[in-house]
Amino acid sequence: MRLAAAAAHFGRDLDFDLARIETLISHARVSGASLLVLPDAALGGYLADLRHPDPGALPPALTVDDPLFDRIAAAAAELTVCLGYCETDGVQRWNSAVALSGDGVLGRHRKVHQPPGESLVYEAGDAFTAFDTPVGRMGMLIDYDKTFPEASRRLALDGAETLAFLSAWPASITMRAARLAADRQSRLFDIYDCARAAENQVVVVSSNMTGATGGLRFLGQAKVVGPGGEILARTGVKAGLAVADLDVPGEVARARQVQAHLKERRPEAYG
Repeated sequence: MRLAAAAAHFGRDLDFDLARIETLISHARVSGASLLVLPDAALGGYLADLRHPDPGALPPALTVDDPLFDRIAAAAAELTVCLGYCETDGVQRWNSAVALSGDGVLGRHRKVHQPPGESLVYEAGDAFTAFDTPVGRMGMLIDYDKTFPEASRRLALDGAETLAFLSAWPASITMRAARLAADRQSRLFDIYDCARAAENQVVVVSSNMTGATGGLRFLGQAKVVGPGGEILARTGVKAGLAVADLDVPGEVARARQVQAHLKERRPEAYG
């Protein structure tokens, strides 16, 4: 199975975003990928300011049945595609992700863990649920969710063997580095991807935004991580696709052959 994680920039122009999504789907298909994970906020872009978000300049909000998703599903066809967007029910907003293929919607997730600024304009989700897809059972997390080990663990316990991490993860706002690759958030972004894969013995397909929106500089660093925590493919800070071939069930089974972390937990000792 070939897995692809995208590093790319998206903004407020939905027509531009849709064209870029379709282009990335085309590139993933040419590469032979079965799964493509696009960044958080691929439809409409991310917030421009995390400390004082402007309520009048938020990403365009879409309902779950917006026709844009039908168009993306048609473009996806046999591929499984994960992407992020701003969801609304007409009153509230969520930072959300959807997984779809030509058959329609396969799974959804609303971001649960929020940095302080985001909580001013988005509601928080309240669940982590795995779902079945043509590429196996998987789950999705958005941005800050992956900082919390419990989120990935819950999906792994629900049977997910692949975790899609969709991010619009910026460089440090308070401790800027001259080079993105030297930024402390860059280091943490990689640590979380590798640690969540290794501790749950699952595959992680991690996407991220590139470029800048307002005062935020995004890190890129899309990657595919094996169940031992090893990086199998990555993009660095520039736009592109990280593509890796992997027998997901086989590699997960091999990783758990001697030490099976999920089975060897001791919940009674955790309180």
